[in-house]
Amino acid sequence: MEHTPFESRLNIEEVLSSVEKVKDEFSKILVGQPEMVELMLAGILADGHILIEGVPGVAKTLSAKILAKTIDTGFSRIQFTPDLMPSDVLGTSIFNLKTAEFEFRQGPVFSNIVLIDEINRAPAKTQSALFEVMEERQITLDGTTYTMEQPFMVVATQNPVEQEGTYRLPEAQLDRFLFKIKVSYPSLQEEIEILNQFHHRKGLNDLSQIRPVLSKEQIKAFRQTVQTVHVDPKLFAYIAGIIQETRRSGDVFLGASPRATLYLMNASKALSVLRGRDFITPEDVKFMALPVLRHRIILTPEKEMEGLREDDIIKRIMEKIEVPR
Repeated sequence: MEHTPFESRLNIEEVLSSVEKVKDEFSKILVGQPEMVELMLAGILADGHILIEGVPGVAKTLSAKILAKTIDTGFSRIQFTPDLMPSDVLGTSIFNLKTAEFEFRQGPVFSNIVLIDEINRAPAKTQSALFEVMEERQITLDGTTYTMEQPFMVVATQNPVEQEGTYRLPEAQLDRFLFKIKVSYPSLQEEIEILNQFHHRKGLNDLSQIRPVLSKEQIKAFRQTVQTVHVDPKLFAYIAGIIQETRRSGDVFLGASPRATLYLMNASKALSVLRGRDFITPEDVKFMALPVLRHRIILTPEKEMEGLREDDIIKRIMEKIEVPR
């Protein structure tokens, strides 16, 4: 990926150097999916949670594992199932016979990067257990508040809602995800390369060859760099105009929330840094509009019956909004 040749007001060379190292680690195992990798990196820089959707077998879980391995930090995995209870995620109080007191045993959500596999296979009660921790980075149980160690990030995978045994996630939970990344089938050339690599690895995806190339301290510093990216006032109006139009559009039953406005700006800032700039452009906003908005709007029944998807409507909305110059 080429970067714009100019002298940056921010020191983003270290960010770009680290990003290239992460991409190199991904390329050891993962074939293709450059947009997904870029969005996952943007999610880290923008301090957001990521939802990855695709049919089984397109390397959603593998990608999340590789991402976690490239960062020198804690990692846990939770497999969501229809019988999973909130305590299986958050933890529970256990009575200690020796001390005659209850002790809190932390659940798997107490980590830095939490992979939730097939998040839409658990019922609403378990989904609601994630609301507080995803928004406020803390958990309140039995009157005690537990703050999550930074960085804290949920990477969730889900199968398309049309598939057997899946639930639609509550809108309030979907709104807490920065991105919804859609993973498609590989191209013919990519599938040939997958076969080639799998053959030479003797059928193994050896994650032990992935090494950590990012530290917690670097992530914190990089996030501060992203927050200082310059945003022209015209782009504030552009971003707000896009979100407002999702609420006015006759194609949309439920428009995007104010949280979406902030997330679209933060995501655009992260993308600008990944592309070697210290200011955002309308193109950054356009690129990020789909992954930031596609899970936040609900189409009218008429548009769904026409076979239209959220991405189609977002593109229509983007065409209506004048691009600042």
